[in-house]
Amino acid sequence: MDNAKQKIAGRQIKSVTNLAIAANLALFVIKVLVGLLSGSIALIADGIHSLSDMATDFAVLLGYYFGSKEPDQEHPYGHGRAETFSTMFIAVVLVVVGGFIIWKASMAIAKVHSAQEHARRMWGAVFWVALLSVVVKEALYKVSKKVAVKTNSSALYANAWHHRTDALSSIAVVIGFAAMRWGYMHGDHVAAIVVGLLIILVGVKIIGDCLRELTEGAVDEGTIKHIKSIINSNSSIRQWHKLRSRTVGREVFLDLHILVDPDLSIAGAHEIAESLERALHEQITRPVNVTVHIEPDVPALRK
Repeated sequence: MDNAKQKIAGRQIKSVTNLAIAANLALFVIKVLVGLLSGSIALIADGIHSLSDMATDFAVLLGYYFGSKEPDQEHPYGHGRAETFSTMFIAVVLVVVGGFIIWKASMAIAKVHSAQEHARRMWGAVFWVALLSVVVKEALYKVSKKVAVKTNSSALYANAWHHRTDALSSIAVVIGFAAMRWGYMHGDHVAAIVVGLLIILVGVKIIGDCLRELTEGAVDEGTIKHIKSIINSNSSIRQWHKLRSRTVGREVFLDLHILVDPDLSIAGAHEIAESLERALHEQITRPVNVTVHIEPDVPALRK
């Protein structure tokens, strides 16, 4: 793995995650306190969601710490799968949190809600807390997603969506309380159920992406197209085939066969392979591990 890329990515991942931890802790305290005072089930659930966000923030840091360790004898391909498992943990948390919110809201609908008038009196506080959460969590989503895409961190990308679902849940709180003010007493609970379903859907999608990586799925189509264009731009490569790819955490592993002038010396052919590897390292933003098999350009080997 490119150590310079890894260090830069590490600093960015840790900075944005530490910022998220501080924000989630503050939002958790504010939401739960106001939720208890107002009797808002949705706002309390929203506060618990913020706490779960903080737990997944720590999962991102742990995944990065173990995933960025150097390869060793027992792990010759590195420890990148640690970040994949960290991503999977975050996704499972999303599904569990979504299910808990749905269960809590459903139980509340089945009971006589005795705090409706009190909740109405607390409308102003609930509205401003929910609005604060929307602004903070949407900002965290955008910053985290930007860094996740730049560093190709699946765990940080999953956590970015965790931030967005928190923003969505806060929007649902506002919608639910608005419905209550217009006479629909269970608007708060229905909004919480909708939020829970959204959270579960996001979690299931992320789990699917993790399973794809763990089953040796190829790199995304956009990256493959970029890789092919880099190979085709090397005029010394007459033809190529058997391109295979997979990901281990944030690192891309590639192997391919290239056909070169059969009259070249071993040193000359090796230099072509080296130039291709340098181009891939320089032009692909993710750390790249390349294995190139050199073949002579003869009719029997052409595809």
